[in-house]
Amino acid sequence: MMFAAIRCALFVVAVVGSPTPPPNAHSDMGRTQHILLNSRSNAANFSKVFDPSTVWEQLGFVSRKYSTTMGAYQRNTGSPHPLSSRFDFHSVAKRNGNVSLVNYNADLWYGEIEVGTPPKTFTVVFDTGSSDLFLPSTECSVSCAGHTQYDPAASSSAKDSGQPFVLTYGAGETAGDEYVDDVFVGGYEAKDQTVGAAWIYSPEFSKDGSFPPDGLSGLAFSEISEFEGSPLFQTLDESGKLPQSVFGFKLSTTPGDSEMVIGGTNTDLYHSDTLTYVAVTDRGYWQVEMDVISRLGQEVVESQAATVIIDTGTTFIITSYSIAQSYYANISGATAHTEGADTYWTIPCDTINSTVPTFTFGRRAFKVSAQTYNLGPDVLSSDCLAGIAASSEMDFTIIGDVFLQNVYSVFDYANTRVGFAELV
Repeated sequence: MMFAAIRCALFVVAVVGSPTPPPNAHSDMGRTQHILLNSRSNAANFSKVFDPSTVWEQLGFVSRKYSTTMGAYQRNTGSPHPLSSRFDFHSVAKRNGNVSLVNYNADLWYGEIEVGTPPKTFTVVFDTGSSDLFLPSTECSVSCAGHTQYDPAASSSAKDSGQPFVLTYGAGETAGDEYVDDVFVGGYEAKDQTVGAAWIYSPEFSKDGSFPPDGLSGLAFSEISEFEGSPLFQTLDESGKLPQSVFGFKLSTTPGDSEMVIGGTNTDLYHSDTLTYVAVTDRGYWQVEMDVISRLGQEVVESQAATVIIDTGTTFIITSYSIAQSYYANISGATAHTEGADTYWTIPCDTINSTVPTFTFGRRAFKVSAQTYNLGPDVLSSDCLAGIAASSEMDFTIIGDVFLQNVYSVFDYANTRVGFAELV
């Protein structure tokens, strides 16, 4: 049997506390700031239909993203990342390193920041799976048309760091120069923040294509950063102005229903008594330990105490092949599609909604909805795309938006932990 029945009396989990009171949303230091997030799927031309080529692009992106950021971890710390043993990444000089960009074919959540003096408004994807901030510069070519472009010469607070960067995305690449400038997020100032001013954007990042925001802001730790200087949230935290060293997310494809909170959480959006924290096990990513994945009251044995990375910049849940294979083993009509190291599964559309997973963290179970797990019909068949995919290159799990849309997520920087709560 690939599943074992859950037996509550013998249910062994790695726990960092039971449900924990939420962070205080107010203090004498300031107020939490709410940033409305837009979803790419709110766009009129977005269709929840996937074709195989799009899926392969998404899965290939994730592999490159983690290969690259793990390479950055090794350069920054002097030691390989503990999860990197099965990645074939190339260690290159830091200043000429590669940084993978956002998964443009997936859903995206993005909001506004202001950069420079006087401040100019840009939209960026807020990505907890990376650590660098980049924008298209005024030196960018036609592929940046329609994007708001960053002009360091127009900002009296901008300083050229004299460092070039190269950002890779599949066959395309983005390159530019690093600057230091003042960045404002929800009214809070990140003074002397490192900003990548890109003068090349590959066509996939065109405004008329699948990339509505101007750029990307990573919210993970400095250990996986390619740029010199601290990541954005670290700079905000070091200002001493935040009420708490915390940011929170609610993600939704419903227009006007998504937000990021800087300096605390929005307790109106979740049931506080369900907020449960798990500790970050290795700084760099928001990396924690999951108790188990289950379906219909049965747990996937292979997933017990699995290492997971919480990544708002990835749509799928991507896990090891052994975990995914066990999950889908008893689902009638589940079909695996494999290309290279990556595999995704389709399930007949009339039954897929009954096959949703449940993820348990800190002894609390969080069920994934059919709406987020069912990623839409495959254009080549009558099957629908399921939200759990696999890579034979990894022995850990990436928890993306298929799960995160079902919970309120809290990223506690000061205490290096992640919290999840049931939505109101």
